[in-house]
Amino acid sequence: MIKQPGIGIGIVVLGAIVTVYYRTAEFFLHGDPTDPRILATGRKSRECFIKAGKLLSSPFESIEIPYEGTILPGYFFRVDDSDTPRPTLILQTGFDGTAEELYSGGCAAAQRRGYNCLVFEGPGQGAVIREQNLHFRPDWENVVTPVVDYALTRPEVDPDRIALMGVSLGGYLAPRAAAYEHRIAACIANGGVFDAFEGMVSKYPEPPEAIKEYIIQNPSAFDDEMREKAKSNTELQWAMEQGMWTFGVTSPSEWMLKFANYTMKGSADKITCPTLVCDGEAESDFPGQAKKLYDALTCPKEYMLFTVEDAAEQHCQMGAMAISHQRIFDWLDKTFAEITGEQS
Repeated sequence: MIKQPGIGIGIVVLGAIVTVYYRTAEFFLHGDPTDPRILATGRKSRECFIKAGKLLSSPFESIEIPYEGTILPGYFFRVDDSDTPRPTLILQTGFDGTAEELYSGGCAAAQRRGYNCLVFEGPGQGAVIREQNLHFRPDWENVVTPVVDYALTRPEVDPDRIALMGVSLGGYLAPRAAAYEHRIAACIANGGVFDAFEGMVSKYPEPPEAIKEYIIQNPSAFDDEMREKAKSNTELQWAMEQGMWTFGVTSPSEWMLKFANYTMKGSADKITCPTLVCDGEAESDFPGQAKKLYDALTCPKEYMLFTVEDAAEQHCQMGAMAISHQRIFDWLDKTFAEITGEQS
């Protein structure tokens, strides 16, 4: 995997570790978006990743994708130094991830299977929220279309074999993009999200529509309730702070109502490409949402459940990346082989 044995391996590993250390140090700072440590530490994390990446044996490139008068940052990983057109995976994170995390979260596995991998960050994510203050948007096709435009400028990309995979909240973002960006030949939702708001309030006894109406009618009361609960719940405190920052609002009620726009209702049936929907027996962030997305699809589709027996039952198969990547890329290999067969 690297250019130099011995010391080269140590530098790559050390660079990756320091990248994660900086990322972890910054993770809980988002309650105050003006905290200068957010920008400084985020940049240090990215700089360490880029330095370590230069020692990889496979070609590694930092990229800037034109987007609505600005750029989306990312990375392009090629299988080798040739310009041979290859199947290419566009890989993106979700609610709180960064592009750098996706190297081990799918990119390295893609390269081993003979895929180029294009990783990017969109509004609300990574350097885009930290450095440009661009917030999440539900019409994610307007984010992915410029990414596909960019991919098609590269001779290494086979235009007929471009896949899009979204991780975590990306399990909504990627299918939403695929519903309207039909140059995508295959879509992977890991894990699938049909309605993000429904997933967020799934632990409440009341139905989602009743909760939404309560928030609309009683925003101040809802804010008070959420902030009181957050005093004894670190996970909730973090989620609210992260959500308000990345969605560009100042209260929990505003954030939750923004989240209600992230639904595949009216869009799921517009996906035409083969789509893989991943789920886990112990899915905790968006329970039940993957099956709802799968059931709403009318395109060629597959539902892939990861189980306790797999040791991959958690959200996005955390802790079981090897089996996750094996099964996902087996599906993608098969799907692209069928596409090639149809074209020959």
